[in-house]
Amino acid sequence: MPKPFRNPKPPFTGKGDRPRKGALWAAGTVSRRSLLIGLAAALALPARAAPPGPKDADQIARIQAYLNSIQTLQSRFEQVSDDGGVDYGTIYIERPGRMRIVYDPPVPILIVATGDQIYYYDSKLQNVSRTTLDDTPAWFLLRDHIQLGGDVTVTNFEKAADTLRVTVRETKNSNLGEVTIVLSDQPLTLRQWTVLDAQHRTVTVTLQDAKFGVALNPNLFYWTDPRPSGSY
Repeated sequence: MPKPFRNPKPPFTGKGDRPRKGALWAAGTVSRRSLLIGLAAALALPARAAPPGPKDADQIARIQAYLNSIQTLQSRFEQVSDDGGVDYGTIYIERPGRMRIVYDPPVPILIVATGDQIYYYDSKLQNVSRTTLDDTPAWFLLRDHIQLGGDVTVTNFEKAADTLRVTVRETKNSNLGEVTIVLSDQPLTLRQWTVLDAQHRTVTVTLQDAKFGVALNPNLFYWTDPRPSGSY
């Protein structure tokens, strides 16, 4: 029996009814006003993880330098929502500010960040929503310079044998949620992120066959309204 259609929670989403910059990298519901793209609860940071101490400063600086070194990314992904939904697709990133997320059928969602605007297209409903990059969680990893300090606070850090986990939230809006980034070590490689939003909902995105530093077609990050003429 075919899987019934269900709108996924996109890996970059807004917070609440009015989009704000808060939760950084994704979670929440697919609604036109709580937009965007964007590591499941079972994979969240353990409860006993401690805030980073002075001895962690070198590792956090290392992670920051690595994230800033990512100029382009192309990857398949698996997305798991806390309601048990699982979706798949392809993500393209070109820093700063550019992104494209294409979900596999039957999910009719396309998300495009053009540098300052993010467009969310639902082909089933023939609806396009738009918001600014600064009003979405994509702001964090798509910004020109990623800084794990200042306007972003590192709240938890964990180092295991081959894995590093770092949890961050906005310094001035700490109640709006947080994102946990998971990297494999030796060498550092971005593998996964989980976003916990202000309503304690989570979305986990796991990269599959990720390619870093690849040349991407600039047309991926241009927005042309795909709706038939006269439908809007």
